[in-house]
Amino acid sequence: MASWIYAGRRIGTGRFIMTKNRWIMKTTAAAACLLAAVGLAVPAAENGAAPAAATVLEYKMPAGRALTYQGKTEESQVLEVMGQVIDSSTASVSNFTFQAKGKKDKNLLAGVTVDDISISVTGSQGDMSPDMSSIKGKSFDMVLSPLGNEVDVSGAENLSFAMAGEVQNLSSGFKNFFPDLPGKPVKIGDTWPATATIEEKTSSLNVKIDLQYVHSLDGIELIDGVECARVIAQVTGIVSGSGNQMGQDMTFSGTSKGKDIWFFAIKEGYLVKQTAESTTEVSIDVSAAGVSIPMTQSSKSEVKLIAKK
Repeated sequence: MASWIYAGRRIGTGRFIMTKNRWIMKTTAAAACLLAAVGLAVPAAENGAAPAAATVLEYKMPAGRALTYQGKTEESQVLEVMGQVIDSSTASVSNFTFQAKGKKDKNLLAGVTVDDISISVTGSQGDMSPDMSSIKGKSFDMVLSPLGNEVDVSGAENLSFAMAGEVQNLSSGFKNFFPDLPGKPVKIGDTWPATATIEEKTSSLNVKIDLQYVHSLDGIELIDGVECARVIAQVTGIVSGSGNQMGQDMTFSGTSKGKDIWFFAIKEGYLVKQTAESTTEVSIDVSAAGVSIPMTQSSKSEVKLIAKK
């Protein structure tokens, strides 16, 4: 099974094979997601004066605007199976361009192009890096609400690639690419909640993470001369799922926690950059074999605007 990146929040599962009566986890960390993708390291920005009045945040994508983002991620995953430690590491880099096409009803329509994407996956099981060449240059249409709700990213399901015998696609990452805005004027110190669901499906497994965010407007900063809202989000998640591999039923349960920091251009209405760190603890239970496998994942990611017009 693959693991996915979601704005720095990522979860993976493994594929089990029976060899001489022991379970061995064959890790496969897939990341296309960019937006998945996301790799993060935020340089300190120059502080600006906080406005006395409340700030209104809203995504604005007038027809013709093009925003290109670069995402980077680094992730480590460790499992312990019958006393055997199995680890893997993933590094990915991806560039995506969002080309505004105007409005669709009350929402924003954008064409999304995968300019470049690469994923490196190594670990105890060797090199498991997928071939992403078939995705490069491909596009799909996306519908985004002014508050950051990804209304429709179904076209990303056609952007697929093979990983360890399983077919994956990019839709999961794009479903949660943009941070959610408050939907009301906010002052520094104000908070607002948001929720998100990441779901990973293959022919044999279905794993879901339900995320809860508490966003806080932390201040105002100048990023390359652009006045930005600086938002800090505390994130918690619940992992659940089930599947069947090699004739064995298994269930997944666990928790995730992390912190996101993102910067939003107040007047222009677009995401400038976002960083994220998270840790996920999961138990993979194979009841018929009497095996419970602990898994820990740590992730750092960043997505930043690298070009606009």
